[in-house]
Amino acid sequence: MIFHRYGHARSVQTEPPIAFVSRSHEIPGLELRINFGMFAGREATAAEIDELGQMILAAAPSVSVVSENRHEISHESEAALHQARVELSTENLPSEHELLDDLEQRLVSTAEHWARECIAERHTEVGEP
Repeated sequence: MIFHRYGHARSVQTEPPIAFVSRSHEIPGLELRINFGMFAGREATAAEIDELGQMILAAAPSVSVVSENRHEISHESEAALHQARVELSTENLPSEHELLDDLEQRLVSTAEHWARECIAERHTEVGEP
């Protein structure tokens, strides 16, 4: 038993928590968003996400690729979409403005090429189940 700071006893968890609060998040130096689902009518596969990561490595020493389903919900509306996010840390970015612009253009071009190839291989109409 562990005593909580308010004096209540609780048992020690041996498994990782399902939900937890994280107040610190490293903000990427550069974030590229790809509206994949809007054009493909489906989610990107794990293999496609891995392929995108490998393609990005031609321009950057390391990359984080996130595949996500976003749900924007309010009392007035609801929207759902699938997108991929490419994140590069600040340390992996050039400090010169012109080199950064060039990198951004290469990343966008690479991401567009990747998305178009994936869509051409397997496309689902947005209205299909």
